[in-house]
Amino acid sequence: MLPLRKDKRFHQGYFQPRNPEKYLGRDAIVYRSGLELKFFRFLDTSPNVIKWNSEQVKIAYFDSLKKKNRTYYVDNLVFIKEGDHIKRYLIEVKPSKQTKPPKESNRKKKSSLLFEQVAWRNNCDKWDSAIKFAKKHGMEFKIITEKELKS
Repeated sequence: MLPLRKDKRFHQGYFQPRNPEKYLGRDAIVYRSGLELKFFRFLDTSPNVIKWNSEQVKIAYFDSLKKKNRTYYVDNLVFIKEGDHIKRYLIEVKPSKQTKPPKESNRKKKSSLLFEQVAWRNNCDKWDSAIKFAKKHGMEFKIITEKELKS
């Protein structure tokens, strides 16, 4: 688990589950955004979620921009009962804006566009590795956004 570094731009803190027996791990559960908090509440209270954890699955990936190997801590590993089966998912929680390539506009600063392009490339590197890792281990990788959390 990565430590919590407070950033006033984001809703962050420690999550206290109502159903701690469902949580796989001993470390404090850190949410790094309001979206993560909402998703953690779903995981904690949904009867179909059997077990879950936060930032405990590490995946090696190659950072194509910096040309070096790095480690990706996937947001969640979730075991969900679907009918008579239990499926395992690796879940990344992101705002939908961050799940699409950045677009140029006359109103956007060049530095903002460059930052978004770097973040997008880095996310793609991580997600490509997560998809391969999940497939190799009999799981499915999914990205959850505010759109999925509304329904």
